[in-house]
Amino acid sequence: MAGQGKLFITGFAVVGLFLFGGWSLSGTRAAERKAQAGAPDAVKVDPKHYKVELENDRVRVVRITYGPREKSVMHGHRPGVVLFLTDAHYRFTYPDGKTEEIKGEKGKFLWFDKAWAHLPENLSDAPFEAGYIELKR
Repeated sequence: MAGQGKLFITGFAVVGLFLFGGWSLSGTRAAERKAQAGAPDAVKVDPKHYKVELENDRVRVVRITYGPREKSVMHGHRPGVVLFLTDAHYRFTYPDGKTEEIKGEKGKFLWFDKAWAHLPENLSDAPFEAGYIELKR
Protein backbone atom coordinates (compact mmCIF):
# COMPACT_ATOMS: atom_id res chain seq x y z
CA MET A 1 0.00 0.00 0.00
CA ALA A 2 2.85 2.43 0.72
CA GLY A 3 3.98 2.07 -2.90
CA GLN A 4 0.50 3.01 -4.12
CA GLY A 5 0.52 6.20 -2.07
CA LYS A 6 3.92 7.10 -3.49
CA LEU A 7 2.66 6.48 -7.05
CA PHE A 8 -0.43 8.60 -6.30
CA ILE A 9 1.68 11.50 -5.04
CA THR A 10 4.33 11.13 -7.77
CA GLY A 11 1.74 10.90 -10.53
CA PHE A 12 -0.06 13.99 -9.33
CA ALA A 13 3.22 15.84 -8.90
CA VAL A 14 4.09 15.13 -12.55
CA VAL A 15 0.65 16.15 -13.78
CA GLY A 16 0.69 19.15 -11.44
CA LEU A 17 3.98 20.34 -12.90
CA PHE A 18 2.51 19.87 -16.36
CA LEU A 19 -0.61 21.85 -15.50
CA PHE A 20 0.98 24.58 -13.43
CA GLY A 21 4.06 24.86 -15.63
CA GLY A 22 2.15 27.06 -18.04
CA TRP A 23 -0.21 24.63 -19.77
CA SER A 24 -3.92 25.16 -19.33
CA LEU A 25 -7.15 24.89 -21.21
CA SER A 26 -8.69 28.07 -22.49
CA GLY A 27 -11.74 27.23 -20.41
CA THR A 28 -14.69 24.94 -20.64
CA ARG A 29 -16.92 25.86 -23.57
CA ALA A 30 -20.58 26.66 -22.92
CA ALA A 31 -21.83 23.35 -24.35
CA GLU A 32 -19.42 21.43 -22.13
CA ARG A 33 -20.48 23.41 -19.07
CA LYS A 34 -24.11 22.68 -19.94
CA ALA A 35 -23.36 18.94 -20.28
CA GLN A 36 -21.60 18.98 -16.91
CA ALA A 37 -24.39 20.99 -15.30
CA GLY A 38 -26.91 18.29 -16.19
CA ALA A 39 -24.98 15.52 -14.41
CA PRO A 40 -24.58 15.46 -10.63
CA ASP A 41 -21.12 15.83 -9.10
CA ALA A 42 -19.53 12.43 -8.34
CA VAL A 43 -18.27 13.57 -4.93
CA LYS A 44 -21.74 14.70 -3.88
CA VAL A 45 -23.77 11.72 -5.14
CA ASP A 46 -21.23 8.96 -4.40
CA PRO A 47 -18.91 9.89 -1.50
CA LYS A 48 -18.21 6.19 -0.88
CA HIS A 49 -16.19 6.04 -4.11
CA TYR A 50 -15.08 9.69 -4.66
CA LYS A 51 -13.09 11.81 -2.18
CA VAL A 52 -11.60 15.28 -2.76
CA GLU A 53 -7.89 15.28 -1.89
CA LEU A 54 -7.07 18.81 -3.09
CA GLU A 55 -9.08 21.69 -4.49
CA ASN A 56 -8.15 25.19 -5.58
CA ASP A 57 -9.21 27.67 -8.25
CA ARG A 58 -7.52 25.66 -11.06
CA VAL A 59 -8.00 21.96 -10.25
CA ARG A 60 -9.82 19.48 -8.08
CA VAL A 61 -8.00 16.22 -7.32
CA VAL A 62 -10.38 13.36 -6.58
CA ARG A 63 -9.34 9.94 -5.25
CA ILE A 64 -11.49 7.18 -6.73
CA THR A 65 -11.79 3.82 -4.95
CA TYR A 66 -14.07 0.90 -5.82
CA GLY A 67 -14.30 -2.54 -4.30
CA PRO A 68 -14.63 -5.64 -6.49
CA ARG A 69 -17.77 -5.56 -8.67
CA GLU A 70 -19.00 -2.29 -7.16
CA LYS A 71 -21.16 0.08 -9.16
CA SER A 72 -21.81 3.81 -8.84
CA VAL A 73 -24.67 6.07 -9.91
CA MET A 74 -24.84 8.38 -12.92
CA HIS A 75 -22.58 11.38 -12.33
CA GLY A 76 -20.40 13.89 -14.16
CA HIS A 77 -16.80 15.05 -14.33
CA ARG A 78 -15.09 18.15 -15.66
CA PRO A 79 -12.37 17.78 -18.29
CA GLY A 80 -9.28 16.24 -16.76
CA VAL A 81 -6.75 13.46 -16.41
CA VAL A 82 -7.15 10.13 -14.63
CA LEU A 83 -4.11 8.29 -13.23
CA PHE A 84 -4.64 4.57 -12.64
CA LEU A 85 -3.16 3.48 -9.32
CA THR A 86 -4.21 -0.13 -9.95
CA ASP A 87 -5.16 -2.07 -13.05
CA ALA A 88 -8.80 -1.57 -13.96
CA HIS A 89 -11.59 -3.21 -15.93
CA TYR A 90 -14.74 -1.12 -16.05
CA ARG A 91 -18.04 -0.74 -17.83
CA PHE A 92 -19.16 2.84 -18.39
CA THR A 93 -22.85 3.39 -19.08
CA TYR A 94 -23.48 6.81 -20.61
CA PRO A 95 -26.63 8.97 -20.28
CA ASP A 96 -27.82 7.86 -23.74
CA GLY A 97 -27.73 4.19 -22.61
CA LYS A 98 -24.65 3.24 -24.64
CA THR A 99 -21.96 1.25 -22.83
CA GLU A 100 -18.21 0.95 -23.19
CA GLU A 101 -15.68 -1.31 -21.51
CA ILE A 102 -12.58 0.47 -20.26
CA LYS A 103 -9.30 -1.18 -19.31
CA GLY A 104 -6.63 0.79 -17.52
CA GLU A 105 -3.12 -0.15 -16.52
CA LYS A 106 -1.49 0.85 -13.26
CA GLY A 107 0.61 3.99 -13.78
CA LYS A 108 -1.09 4.99 -17.06
CA PHE A 109 -3.09 8.15 -17.74
CA LEU A 110 -6.30 8.86 -19.66
CA TRP A 111 -7.25 12.35 -20.86
CA PHE A 112 -10.85 13.56 -21.01
CA ASP A 113 -11.06 16.79 -23.01
CA LYS A 114 -14.71 17.64 -22.27
CA ALA A 115 -17.12 17.47 -19.39
CA TRP A 116 -18.71 14.04 -19.38
CA ALA A 117 -21.14 11.84 -17.50
CA HIS A 118 -21.28 8.10 -16.87
CA LEU A 119 -22.29 5.33 -14.52
CA PRO A 120 -19.18 3.20 -13.84
CA GLU A 121 -19.10 -0.43 -12.75
CA ASN A 122 -15.96 -2.29 -11.68
CA LEU A 123 -16.02 -5.55 -13.65
CA SER A 124 -13.00 -6.93 -11.80
CA ASP A 125 -12.82 -9.19 -8.76
CA ALA A 126 -10.11 -6.85 -7.44
CA PRO A 127 -10.42 -3.38 -5.89
CA PHE A 128 -9.66 -0.37 -8.05
CA GLU A 129 -8.03 2.97 -7.24
CA ALA A 130 -7.32 6.01 -9.36
CA GLY A 131 -6.89 9.75 -9.11
CA TYR A 132 -8.81 12.22 -11.27
CA ILE A 133 -7.49 15.73 -11.79
CA GLU A 134 -10.42 17.87 -12.89
CA LEU A 135 -9.59 21.13 -14.63
CA LYS A 136 -11.61 24.14 -13.57
CA ARG A 137 -10.50 26.53 -16.30
